[in-house]
Amino acid sequence: MVRLFLCVFLACPLVAQTSAGTGLIAPAYDALAQASSTLSNPLTQPTLTPGVLLLLELEGRFAKAVEEGGGKAFGTWFADDGVTLNNGKPAVLGRTAIAAQAQWDPKTYQLTWTPQGAQMGPSNDMGFTWGHYEGHSKDKNGGPVVITGRYFTVWKKLPDGTWKVALDASADEPPATGECCVLPKP
Repeated sequence: MVRLFLCVFLACPLVAQTSAGTGLIAPAYDALAQASSTLSNPLTQPTLTPGVLLLLELEGRFAKAVEEGGGKAFGTWFADDGVTLNNGKPAVLGRTAIAAQAQWDPKTYQLTWTPQGAQMGPSNDMGFTWGHYEGHSKDKNGGPVVITGRYFTVWKKLPDGTWKVALDASADEPPATGECCVLPKP
């Protein structure tokens, strides 16, 4: 059911942003077609809609709060029914459970991320952002540990007009070009 929702949710903004009569995605909104090795700055795109700008602004405030407040700040950005999905871990359901698991101190673990794009849904009350994240910490010997990956955040507007995270999903960095889908050699 969740996969069906995500497929429909992802398709709706694309349908709304097609060129009239052609079925082709308007070039300014085809950020998904950019090469994955290129880190683009969505704010340099001159044709961003107000909805996309809002989502990018929310993402920036979210990242700044987490940079300063760590896990405690992370949990406050979620809707009551928010969900997190991470590699190899079960889903965490609800803001209370998310906040209970997000207990890192920004002095010992620094989570940062950079949005690479955003799309607002046609009703302007739900949208999503995606990009690249990095986590920095130290191992038991004091050596640096860096994790990297991709994230996807679904935002929703609540009845009181505030925006909260409905879903935050992350995955390890994809394999380097040429390493994906290669069968082992006998």
